[in-house]
Amino acid sequence: MSFEWAPRLQADSYRLAALSRYPRFSLVTLAIAALLGCTLVQAAPWLPSSSLCLAVVMALLVVLMRVRNDVARHAVTVALFAAWAALHGARGVSERLPRESEGEDVTLVGRVVDLPRRVDADTSFLFVPDAIGDATVVLRGRVRLTWYRSASPPRPCERWRLRVRLRRPRGSVNPGGSDAERVALQRGIVATGYVRPSRDNRKVSDSECVDGWRSAIADALDRQLGARRARVIKALSVGDTRGLDGADWDIARATGVSHLIAISGFHVGVAASGGVLLVRLIYAVFPWLALRLPRPVVQSVAGLLVATGYGLLAGMGLPTVRTLLMIAVMAAAHCLRRGVHGVTMLALALVAVLVASPLSVLSAGFWLSFAGVGFLMACVAPRAEGWRGWIGELLRAQAAMSLLLLPMSLWWFGSASLAGFAANLVAAPLVSFLVVPLCLASSVLLPWPVLAAPLLSTASGLLDALWHGLALVAAWPAARLGVAEAGLVPVVLATFGAAWLFLPRGVPLRGYGSLLCLPLLMPPKAVPTHGAFHAWVLDVGQGLAVLVRTRSHTLVYDTGPAYAGGRDAGAGVVLPSITALGLGPVDMLVVSHGDRDHAGGASSIAARYPQALRLSGEPRRLAFPAQRCTAQTSWSWDGVVFRFIDVPRERSGKTPGNDRSCVLSIEGAGGRFLLTGDISERAERRVDEDAWLSELPTVSTVAHHGSRHSSGAGWLAAVEPVLAVASAGYRNRFGHPHPTVVRRFEAVGARMLVTAGSGAVRIDFPLRVGPRVVREWRLGERRYWRE
Repeated sequence: MSFEWAPRLQADSYRLAALSRYPRFSLVTLAIAALLGCTLVQAAPWLPSSSLCLAVVMALLVVLMRVRNDVARHAVTVALFAAWAALHGARGVSERLPRESEGEDVTLVGRVVDLPRRVDADTSFLFVPDAIGDATVVLRGRVRLTWYRSASPPRPCERWRLRVRLRRPRGSVNPGGSDAERVALQRGIVATGYVRPSRDNRKVSDSECVDGWRSAIADALDRQLGARRARVIKALSVGDTRGLDGADWDIARATGVSHLIAISGFHVGVAASGGVLLVRLIYAVFPWLALRLPRPVVQSVAGLLVATGYGLLAGMGLPTVRTLLMIAVMAAAHCLRRGVHGVTMLALALVAVLVASPLSVLSAGFWLSFAGVGFLMACVAPRAEGWRGWIGELLRAQAAMSLLLLPMSLWWFGSASLAGFAANLVAAPLVSFLVVPLCLASSVLLPWPVLAAPLLSTASGLLDALWHGLALVAAWPAARLGVAEAGLVPVVLATFGAAWLFLPRGVPLRGYGSLLCLPLLMPPKAVPTHGAFHAWVLDVGQGLAVLVRTRSHTLVYDTGPAYAGGRDAGAGVVLPSITALGLGPVDMLVVSHGDRDHAGGASSIAARYPQALRLSGEPRRLAFPAQRCTAQTSWSWDGVVFRFIDVPRERSGKTPGNDRSCVLSIEGAGGRFLLTGDISERAERRVDEDAWLSELPTVSTVAHHGSRHSSGAGWLAAVEPVLAVASAGYRNRFGHPHPTVVRRFEAVGARMLVTAGSGAVRIDFPLRVGPRVVREWRLGERRYWRE
């Protein structure tokens, strides 16, 4: 086989030759090998030390320079990038806060980066420490901090001295939920915590940086339009999404326009086109410039500069970086008078991203960004000339993006928009070709409010009308598609099948690509038999949320806590779990009592399933109508009996809210599940002892998350649980479950699981065999980044 060593671009075969020792080694195949290597290592349950990974990288580089065979070169490249990604992963995990320093107060001196988020009186922000005041711990990376009731919140670029209490990155692990520890690793976050009250907390100095400019532009937009009207314009201008609330994101996800709210790669391309257009206008006015500087070269440089400036203001997200790299390749080709194909640009951008940040493969944005552009290049081509051809190409492109990215959206987010095709036909051109240019122009003119005001008013009016229409589309019953988790193989098959549908005409059996989507859209489900049921105790931190499924009915008992900023575990944990497990719709919602850690997510569940019957021990404390649970309320679903246990009130008439909890007993043919809410030991003693007794083996939630004032010896002797699950947060400040409670359960022979260590827990209650733990989500699928 002959090789060509001279560097040149071969556009007809999408090859870039002569990459040092890579003769005829296609840049596309290099990108595929790099992607494969970086992706494969992410399935590892553990990684070797960073020093060993570095040694392997160096050795593989030497081997790569000497190997001649193409097949061997590809294999070595895969191994090289796998070792490169392992090096970054091992280093990221090793740089986390030392375990012995968790819960200690330390002083950090460092700089505020990105845009701090303020909700009411609390401020959360990213902090990069550059010194340790008391020299007890050294941190190399970002720290996510919350400053509760901060009088003077920190601003971007400021350096502060802060007294903080930290812990290692940790998050809940649930079916269908996001992985906070994976996200922390990918973003370089080595610790989380909060600012402690201290006289040492003070600002050290001010400085200038890009984030400061972003914040200043966002503040100016707020002054011009008001915070509410400016929220989407800030997102499009400087990547500031702090003003978008949960309702805004729900509308965006339901209509498939989330990619338009954040600054996407296409928006950066529009900005580059603006730079090109500006140069064209200058050369039209001063044609003599072409005698000194070739217009194509100046256009390319101007487009790259404008796109880079916009990318910096956008926060340099992955789609932005990908587009900037592609524009840089195209600009270099124009300057060198070379032709370059889009696939070559995409491949080079992919390799550059993986070399600089191999852990980017852990983010959804990486896959959706590169896959979206790659699918468009591979599956969409102009079919006709003129405006009809342009419209046809636009429709095909939108259809391809809506269908081809649907399996990936289901994999990463658990749901996808069925209305995305129709919504984006209007939203995409409106935002990209009208709103974004108006936002960019008005941002430049902000120092002159009189000039900026008309542009901002026009952009705001267009967005208001668009958002009103999107809200109507989001209310369609079939706007959102959710399917049960089916695994990686069905996702890959569905993606390949969707791409098959868009192959050029003449390719045989194109329609059969739809058959490959069936495993994803119709995954197998483990349905309980008549008289049996399944239960899931979800990992919601310091709170409680339980799902129960009989053969044809679903019950939700408690919904987890509400968080600052309007978020709650109902929308963030319970609903994704219901979708991932294929349990919907919900037939009954039971909120044990009105405390925030049990009822915080109830409104989200009630809004998604308005037909569900609602019961609560404190219905007046809920934000929606509900009936009171009573001992007279009992029912049977598919051979499984549900009944509430009567918990008498205090004789004084002042019964605490915890003791008003609905206590629910669920009895199948092979076992009983006891849901105890937050009742105390005093409430347990007031219950008729016969109500606790059962001949069935009993599984119970641990009352009040394992408080030492619950789960008394008398209750344990009457119930005799074989298994108990305590829903408690990691390193919670209450110390739940209390060691004395753990010893009480152990004394009666009960096994105890804690969601902080197990993640979500699935327990099956089959017909003839006793209850059994089927899966603990944190332990069942080990990943090297997970604690």
